[in-house]
Amino acid sequence: MKPIQIAIKKKDASIQTPLYATRLSAGADLSACIDEPIEIMPQMTALIPTGLFFEIPDGFEIQVRPRSGLALKYGITVLNSPGTIDADYRGELKVILINHSNKPFLVEPRMRIAQMVLARVEQGEFFEVETLEHSERGSGGFGHTGV
Repeated sequence: MKPIQIAIKKKDASIQTPLYATRLSAGADLSACIDEPIEIMPQMTALIPTGLFFEIPDGFEIQVRPRSGLALKYGITVLNSPGTIDADYRGELKVILINHSNKPFLVEPRMRIAQMVLARVEQGEFFEVETLEHSERGSGGFGHTGV
């Protein structure tokens, strides 16, 4: 399968291009583009720049997701996971990290902080109706099928 071409612009040449860790990785790693460490206190958030700007093709989005190792070992995750970067956004990709642990966490320069997944998107056309068709599930939600 031929990869989708995505144009990127870097704030400076030293910034790491997103990389897939393995041949079949779904997510490419994003790194912190900071000069000094940023401390995230327990239960607090920080907006971490990546130094990357994208030209995402029509019909796609970039989803920003946590790195499982940071989540498991340090309680660090992406607050609005998955974050959506729309195809028409041309600003810098920044990642909202939250520290769910009870210890401060230090984001170091060039540290891998999140991963990005390229995903296809469709837009719907919404229209109003008086009633909806019946389904087997109906309006059941929030654990209605058990634990």
